[in-house]
Amino acid sequence: MIDRPTPAYSPQGSPERPEAPIGEGAFAAAFTASPTPMVLTDPHQPDNPMVWANDAFLTLTGYARDEIIGRNCRMFQGPETDQSEVARLRAAIDANRTIELELVNYRKDGSTFWNGMTIAPVRDAAGQVSHFFAAQADMTGKHSLEVAMKHANLDLERRVEEHTADLRAALEQKTALLHEVDHRVKNNLQVISSLMLLKARRTPQGDARDALHGMAERIGALSTVHRMLYSAGDVTRFNLQEFADDFVSDLVAGIDNASTEVHAEIDSIAVSAAMAAPLALMMHELATNAVRHAFPDKRAGRVTITAQHCAEGLRMLIEDDGIGLSSGVPNPGGFGRSLVEMVVRQLRGVIVWSESLPGTRVEITVPLDAISLQSSVGEIGTGPEPYRPTQ
Repeated sequence: MIDRPTPAYSPQGSPERPEAPIGEGAFAAAFTASPTPMVLTDPHQPDNPMVWANDAFLTLTGYARDEIIGRNCRMFQGPETDQSEVARLRAAIDANRTIELELVNYRKDGSTFWNGMTIAPVRDAAGQVSHFFAAQADMTGKHSLEVAMKHANLDLERRVEEHTADLRAALEQKTALLHEVDHRVKNNLQVISSLMLLKARRTPQGDARDALHGMAERIGALSTVHRMLYSAGDVTRFNLQEFADDFVSDLVAGIDNASTEVHAEIDSIAVSAAMAAPLALMMHELATNAVRHAFPDKRAGRVTITAQHCAEGLRMLIEDDGIGLSSGVPNPGGFGRSLVEMVVRQLRGVIVWSESLPGTRVEITVPLDAISLQSSVGEIGTGPEPYRPTQ
């Protein structure tokens, strides 16, 4: 804003005001030669006409000086000029205040450009507004870049939506395939389990028959895992609590000794599908064999199964108040303890066997991010062992 009058800014060709030479003075010379387009208007004349413009302004608009002096700046407006911005400009002029804005203006040849302008009142020595001064700049390049960026963003959003749709379709296909795989695996495991049970019925009482029954039950536990994965909405996650509910129900239904109680406290833990089978095997081995071997001669007892989140990941505890590890009868043909320890090792976990006086206590801790087995169950060795976890 200019705070004092200067002869360089006196209107030219105005009968109401004496004409002063625009070119006199250092300020007049600087403004006239400035590469920034500038224009001066006189609000005391009808329609606030332009009374001075520098060469840069003439170059920007394409008009000659005599074509614009005495006319209002609305001559540069056209169909694409934002009238709401024009109204804002008029309000600022009526209020004698400075305003910054950008408008679409038109050159003499009809071409458009974005005009970024700062318009400020010029006051005389008495503090009254004598003129309005506007410094301007061609902002067309900036707006063209903004438009290009907007189009690029729209195109990017479209491509992202298309790619997301493709990924969603691929995920749906993968999910459907995994459901089908789990379904077929479950059916195959059920067939294998049924065949082993049929063979067990035709096998005389003894170790061979017990081994067939044991393997059929293990396969049945794996079949239950795949059934749950098949029925779940998310095939990548396995709810350990739901499996435990089914497993305990089946376990209690098969107990001959009505005085044996099984109690489970399982958190709703969603583990990866890769951990489903090993965790199910561990729970099956430890709980089933506690029920079968911890309470000989139909003695009463209790088996507790607990699984909870812990700082290390998942903590599983199976304990009973039976005869204890030291009182169990070794079974040279059993391999359940080796099975459990191998699975725990594959899951990078820790297992602790201990006497709880009375009974046995088995505590297992595994990290929940250990999702893959490093070797197959077929590599598990055999050897003499006490009654827990299986015979």
